[in-house]
Amino acid sequence: MSYTFYKYHGTGNDFILIEDRDRQFDTENVKMIRTWCHRRFGIGADGLILLRPDEETDFEMVYFNSDGRQSSMCGNGGRCIVAFAHRQGWIGRQATFRAIDGLHEAEVLENGEIRLRMVDVSDIELGDHYYVLDTGSPHYVTFKPLAQDGDLVAQAQAIRYDPEYRDEGINVNFVEVIEKGVIQVRTYERGVEAETYSCGTGVVAAAISTFLSGMHDEAKQFNINTKGGTLEVSFTTEEESRFTDVWLTGPAVFVYQGQITA
Repeated sequence: MSYTFYKYHGTGNDFILIEDRDRQFDTENVKMIRTWCHRRFGIGADGLILLRPDEETDFEMVYFNSDGRQSSMCGNGGRCIVAFAHRQGWIGRQATFRAIDGLHEAEVLENGEIRLRMVDVSDIELGDHYYVLDTGSPHYVTFKPLAQDGDLVAQAQAIRYDPEYRDEGINVNFVEVIEKGVIQVRTYERGVEAETYSCGTGVVAAAISTFLSGMHDEAKQFNINTKGGTLEVSFTTEEESRFTDVWLTGPAVFVYQGQITA
C-alpha cells in the first residue's frame, strides 16, 4: 500500500505526518513505523503523527515515537499537526483537537507560528535539585550549565533507566538560566532514546520548573532556546503548584511531501 506523507519540523523536532481520513492506517505495525522513522533506512523522523477525523472536534492527533509505539502528548508535534491541518484545509486559523491527553486549543498566527494550549499541570514532585512533572508527557527537570557541544546523553540515560523510571520511561531535561525570562534547554526523549533538537512538552516542564525554583523573580513567560530554535511558553498559576492557561508558541515548518510504500 502506498502512502502520501508530509515532513514537518518544529524547531528541529521532526515528524512524518499522514492524512488518515478513513482510519485505515495500520497503527499496530510497529516495525513499519520504526523503519519509516529510521534516519538510515527510512524517511527519518523523531515520530509519526496521524491526522484523523473526530466527531466532536476539528480532528484527532495520534502520535507515535520513532520506536514505533504510540506515545503520550508531543507539544512540537501538536503544533506541526495544526499547521498540517491548516495546509490541508481541515481548519481555518482556530482549532480544537483531541490528543491522547485530552482536548487542545490552537491558533495559526499571522506570522505562521502556531500557538498551542497545553494541559493544566499539577502534582509536581520536588526532589534533590530536580522536579518531576507531567505536561502531557512525563518529565524530569534539573538545572546545570550547558555547553552546546556537550554530550549529556550518558547523564540522561542514567536517569531515564534508573529503576524508578525504567519501566514507564521519562524524558530528561537539562536547563540553564540565561537571564530573567530566558532559559536554555536540552532534552533526552524516551521512545526516541536520544537527545532531540527540541521538545515541546519538555520546554513547558522546564519553564514551570524554573518558575518554581524562584530563579526568575516569578516570571510567567519564557523564551526558551533549544538546539533547533526558540520557543515561547506562558502560563498562569491558581495556587503554588497548579498551572493553568499554559501556552506553547513557535514555528511549525513544512519540509517536503513524498510517497512511500508499506
